[in-house]
Amino acid sequence: MIIQKLEPSEHKQGRWLVWLEDGSLVRVGEAEVLSLGLYVGKELTDQDGEALAAASCRAKLNERAMSLLTARPMSRSELVDKLATPPHRRGKPGGEEAQLPDPGTWCQQREALRPVAEEVADHLTELGLLDDRQYAHTLTRHYAAKGYGVRKLRDELYRRGVPREFWEEALAQVQDNSQTIDALLQRKLKGDHHPQAIKKASDALVRRGYSWTEISDALRRYGMDVEDC
Repeated sequence: MIIQKLEPSEHKQGRWLVWLEDGSLVRVGEAEVLSLGLYVGKELTDQDGEALAAASCRAKLNERAMSLLTARPMSRSELVDKLATPPHRRGKPGGEEAQLPDPGTWCQQREALRPVAEEVADHLTELGLLDDRQYAHTLTRHYAAKGYGVRKLRDELYRRGVPREFWEEALAQVQDNSQTIDALLQRKLKGDHHPQAIKKASDALVRRGYSWTEISDALRRYGMDVEDC
């Protein structure tokens, strides 16, 4: 296979377009052009072709990773999972239906993409663009500000694949949440001391991730006899 044309992209800085003699177009980064020694007229061996395909895959996943991280911060685990998920063609409203891959083919594609996704994530971590420790703090502050308790915060850290080694440090910043739970309790009860209202408010706080110890302490501060609840 011979390279027929090689030029930088007009739309993406750092991207190069490689046209092959069979009419196919491969997109790679500038670093890959240099490392693979690409030039017009070069005849690619089978090994060159595999290296070019791998470079193209890395470039695509790297662009997708940057797009995902620009949209919102995420953990390394989340990013790798998203990058390793093969894209499928979405259907258009009123048009043809979305084309979903065969489950066996999908699993094979995912297995092939995951090592490349891991490599991209490692590179972004080295650049400081992916930081699980910082993400743990960001995630914890976000949900604490929304009025959630420590149990809910732990659930979110687990669900988003944040390594446990960063949990306690992040959770330490929201240890004292008495003011938050007091405000939530007052908003739920609105002065109603009926046992049914108290139970309803307590259940809502449990769903928000607060322990019964935290809830009972808040009820006492509210002037309630917890033993009667």
